[in-house]
Amino acid sequence: QVQLVESGGGLVQPGGSLRLSCAASGSIFSITGMGWYRQAAGKSREWVAGIEGSGGSTNYADFVEGRFTISRDNAKNAVYLQMDSLKPEDTAVYYCNRLLNPQWSWGQGTQVTVSP
Repeated sequence: QVQLVESGGGLVQPGGSLRLSCAASGSIFSITGMGWYRQAAGKSREWVAGIEGSGGSTNYADFVEGRFTISRDNAKNAVYLQMDSLKPEDTAVYYCNRLLNPQWSWGQGTQVTVSP
C-alpha cells in the first residue's frame, strides 16, 4: 500500500505564497497520475490540480487556474503544489493522491490558512 505524506502548509497572508510537498512510497508512483485535493472546514473534499505520470500534462480547477502550479519529481517519488496569490478562500487541509480510482489511503494532509 502506498503511503502519502503531505507537508509545507502554514499560515500566510492574502497574496502570499506556499509550496506544498507530497512524498509517496511505492514503485508505481512514476506511472500514476497524481492530484492535489483540499477540504475546507465543513465542506467536501475537492480536486485542485492534476499531473500525469510523466509530468508532461497538467490541469487545474477553475478557482486556482493561473495561481497554482503542480509539478512532480519521479526520482524522489514527490509531487509539489506551488501556490501563489493566495486568498482566504484557499484555507483548507490539502491532500495528495492518485487521480485514478481506487485511490490510495489518504494521508493526514497539510493545513493551509490564509488570513491577514
